[in-house]
Amino acid sequence: MPTSRPDSDTLRRWDIEHLWHPFTAQADWASGMPLIIERGEGVELIDSEGNRYLDGVSSLWCNVHGHRHPTIDAAIRDQLDAIAHSTLLGLTHPTAIELARHLVERAPEGLTRVFYSDNGATAVEVALKMAFQYWRQKTNPEPERSKFVALGGAYHGDTLGDVSLGGVDRFHTMFQPLLFPVLRAPIPFCYRCPLGLKRPECEIACLDEVDRLLGAHPGKVAAVVIEPIVQGAAGIVVHPEGYLRGLREITQRHGTFLIADEVAVGFGRTGTMFACEQEEVTPDFLCLAKGITGGYLPLAATLTTEEVFSAFDATAAEGKTFQHGHTYGGNPLGAAAALATLRVFDEERTLEQLGPKIEFLTERLQEFAALRHVGDIRQRGLMAGIELVLDQESKAEYPWHRQVGPRVCRRARELGLLIRPLGDVLVVMPPLSITTEQLNRMMDIMFRCVQAETEASDA
Repeated sequence: MPTSRPDSDTLRRWDIEHLWHPFTAQADWASGMPLIIERGEGVELIDSEGNRYLDGVSSLWCNVHGHRHPTIDAAIRDQLDAIAHSTLLGLTHPTAIELARHLVERAPEGLTRVFYSDNGATAVEVALKMAFQYWRQKTNPEPERSKFVALGGAYHGDTLGDVSLGGVDRFHTMFQPLLFPVLRAPIPFCYRCPLGLKRPECEIACLDEVDRLLGAHPGKVAAVVIEPIVQGAAGIVVHPEGYLRGLREITQRHGTFLIADEVAVGFGRTGTMFACEQEEVTPDFLCLAKGITGGYLPLAATLTTEEVFSAFDATAAEGKTFQHGHTYGGNPLGAAAALATLRVFDEERTLEQLGPKIEFLTERLQEFAALRHVGDIRQRGLMAGIELVLDQESKAEYPWHRQVGPRVCRRARELGLLIRPLGDVLVVMPPLSITTEQLNRMMDIMFRCVQAETEASDA
C-alpha cells in the first residue's frame, strides 16, 4: 500500500470509478466535481483544497457538539489504549454497561432496559422484532397482534422491516414486493393536511383516524411507530401540539405498544434531550442513534420497559431468547464516544444554551416568508425545513425535474455552506454547538441562494 495520499484529482477519479454513493444519482455525481472532505473543526468541514464550509446538516443530522471536540477525541483515544472491540454475545465490557446506566437515567421514566445495535435502522428493527415476539410469549399470549401502524410520510431506515413502515414513495415504492403490509395512518401535516382540514379548528382530527384504525383491528396491532414531534425525511414535518400525547393515550386505550423513533430528533435536536419529553410521554420503545455518539461512530440503542423484558427473561431451554444481534452492537469505542457526548451535554450545559439560538433561528426564518416561492416554514428547536413551492396560494409544488432544492444547495456550497435538501424542502440542521454568529452566516447564505435560485427559475 502507498504511504502518501493521492492528490485530489486522482481521488476524484477513483471515487467515480469505484464508489457507489447512497441516495445519489450516480450519473449526476460522475458529471460533477466530487467534493472531498478531509477534515473537520467545530461546525466547519474542510475539503482537500483547504476550503471551509459550515456543516449545515450536521453530517447527516448526527453531529452534536462539533467536529474534533477535545473531550470526545480524548475518550476515544483512551478507549483505544484498552480495547477497540469486544462482543456483547456472551461477554460484556465497562463502557457498554456504564452507557446503559446513563441512558436509562436520562430517558423517560420507565425505560430500564437497553439493547445495542449499530445504526438507526437497526434500532427500529430491534423494536419491531421485540414487539412482535413479546405478544407471542408474554404470560397471556396474544399471537394475533402482528400488525404495525405507521404514519404517512414515515421514514424509519432502510432495512426491509423499516422500509415496510416507510411512507416516502421515492424511497420505498421500488421494494414493495419484498415488504410486509402495514396499517397507514394519515400524516399530521398541517400545511398539506391529508384530511383537507385546518388548524386549530380541526382539533387534531388525524388522531381520530388512528383511533378508528386501531378500533377496526381489535387485538391485531403489535405497535404504532412514530417519529415524535418531527418527521424528518417527510420534509421536516412538525406535528401539531398535543398529537404525541394524544397518540400515547390512544395506544394505551387499545392496549398496544408505542415505538418512538428518536434517531433524528433525539439528543437535543428539538430543544430537549428527547423529543418525547416535550409532551411528557414515555413510549414502550425508544430508538436512538445518530447523535448518541455526537456523530463520531456508529452506535444505536433500543430502550424498553421491564414489562417487555419480562417476556424474554427465561432460560435457553424455555426458548424465549431474543435471537437478534449485531457484530458491533455496543462497540467499546462507540460507547466511549457516547459517554463523552453525554458528559459534554452536562459540562457545557448544551441544552440550556440552546434557547437563544432557537429564538434567533426563529427570527431569521421569518424573513424567508417574504419570498414568494417559500410556501411553508417548519421549526422545532434547531431543526427546520423551508418548503419551496411553485405557487404560494395553491401550494403547487415544483416539477421534480426542475430540482430547485438541489440547485439552491449547490449555490450555497459555492458560498461556503453545505446543506442537503429533501426534494424542495431545505433542511436547517446545524450542530447544536453552532454559535449565533455562525447561524446568522448560515441563514444569510440560505436566504441569498433561495432568492437567487427561485428568481432564476421564474426567468
